[in-house]
Amino acid sequence: MTFRAPVRDLAFALSAVGHDALIARAYADLDADTVAAVLEAAGAFTTDILAPLNRKGDTEGARYENGKVTAAPGFAEAYQAFVAGGWNSLSADPAHGGQGLSKAMELAVFEMVHAANMAFGLCPMLTQGAIEALDLHGTERQKRLVLPKLVSGEWTGAMCLTEPQAGSDLAALTSIARPDGQGGYRLSGQKIYITWGDHDAAENICHLVIARTPDAPPGVKGISLFLASKFQVKDDGGLGPRNDFRAASIEHKLGIHGSPTCVMLYEDAQAELVGELGQGIPHMFVMMNAARLQVGVQGVAIAERAFQQALAFAQDRKQGRTVWEADGAIYGHPDVRRTLMLMKAKIEAARAICLTTGVLSDLGRLADSEEERAAAKARQELLTPIAKAWSTDIGVEVASMGLQVHGGMGFIEETGAAQHYRDARIAPIYEGTNGIQAIDLVGRKVRMADGAVMKSLLGDLALTAERLSEVPDLAIVGRRLGAGVAALERATDWILANGGPPSLSAATPYLKLAGDVIGGAMLGRQALAAAGSPTFSDDPWLKSKAALARVFAGQVLTQAPGLADGLMDGGDDLEATSAQALSAS
Repeated sequence: MTFRAPVRDLAFALSAVGHDALIARAYADLDADTVAAVLEAAGAFTTDILAPLNRKGDTEGARYENGKVTAAPGFAEAYQAFVAGGWNSLSADPAHGGQGLSKAMELAVFEMVHAANMAFGLCPMLTQGAIEALDLHGTERQKRLVLPKLVSGEWTGAMCLTEPQAGSDLAALTSIARPDGQGGYRLSGQKIYITWGDHDAAENICHLVIARTPDAPPGVKGISLFLASKFQVKDDGGLGPRNDFRAASIEHKLGIHGSPTCVMLYEDAQAELVGELGQGIPHMFVMMNAARLQVGVQGVAIAERAFQQALAFAQDRKQGRTVWEADGAIYGHPDVRRTLMLMKAKIEAARAICLTTGVLSDLGRLADSEEERAAAKARQELLTPIAKAWSTDIGVEVASMGLQVHGGMGFIEETGAAQHYRDARIAPIYEGTNGIQAIDLVGRKVRMADGAVMKSLLGDLALTAERLSEVPDLAIVGRRLGAGVAALERATDWILANGGPPSLSAATPYLKLAGDVIGGAMLGRQALAAAGSPTFSDDPWLKSKAALARVFAGQVLTQAPGLADGLMDGGDDLEATSAQALSAS
């Protein structure tokens, strides 16, 4: 199935979430024409270069032989083209060779990368996290010798956290970094699930690894962050001998077969401290939070790819009598069309949430006043777990709906629809499972400033509902969004009043409720923006924005009051029910 980069959708979404205003105040060299040109060029690259490799990456995958990892066929060449096109350096600081564009633009470009070839996109995605970590916490040497190579894409980055006994519980890790007496460290241990931890697409791979020093205290306070490169970096920036770490194997996975997920062994490898001793967790979370937002974008991307395939199939597949298509294409069946419209609505809602979070990231650095920067950063922190979890759940849901549109043809591999579902399924798991995102949301983010950050967001959502209610064509969206906001406000008050097991048991449904309501508001704002366009009356694409907002309001927002009621049950049955009661008799 041919992929078409959603350039117009992305450009419209960026504008609707405030990117135009952002670049007008903070990016003197950026304007709407430049943004459009960048998106068009990225769309052409992802459509022509990356998308054709997606199926081959799935069927042939990365290979591990004799201790070496070889990228899937065509991936190494595509990566070199990616680097040559400057796509790796979009939002990086020009001081390190970056282009200094907005984070939101980078996210828009990477959505197209992930939609075209999610397994490929994981490689530069993780490099972005390494760039941000070294930019904030790297030594002068690391910033001078390593950071420019990561920015250019000549070298790639890998995030190395998980161990067999220490998944989400990083306090249980046992990897150790011993001082070498010369200002460096010798790193030993095993890491698993290391995405693109070894490959042949770039000349060097920089691992950011968390480990303990011999005298470190137990728990997370004893964890530090270290940089270990596949080839040692000499003082003149050249590459020295091969370092003492290697891939022991690559994982055999449900999906993303083109992405080599490595078991890495560090055998007294040379390493450098990044940042301060004992600050490995906060330093690592710079990478983690960057990755979480990017993974949210992956959810949008794989949903977009699944939707495009389902729509094309529905327009081509002839099956029985239909209501609206004279030739019998299944797009003429009302339930198929409803499914496709709901898929599209959820994609656009999730896209807007992720891009909004990107704009807030930019404002958190670039807004005029400290007060405005702090407010933007706080809302970005609030939205990040929602962007990651809600969007990746949407990715799985939409990919599953795409299979349903295909019917039996979706369940077999030859159509390619199954690959999207398999690839999508990892995104709710890695970079902190969606359950962890939900716990973070109710345990920390909603409680920031005694709930004031969330209450401010609720106020903005209510204002959107009021604006929609004043437009006849969108009044039903406004009413249903208003009811959704009221339900979310009621649930938020309950979360703030209840800590411990009650709120933890409600965390996942609360996150879903928040994503549903925020997503509905985002679609409403897009519908308002479309209606304000001078070409609205003559453009079916712009008119569809109101239809999508109404579909989402009817199919999703109407469920918000019930979600709020259910999550406030308190979880008494969860505590009272033993594992024995649930086991087979």
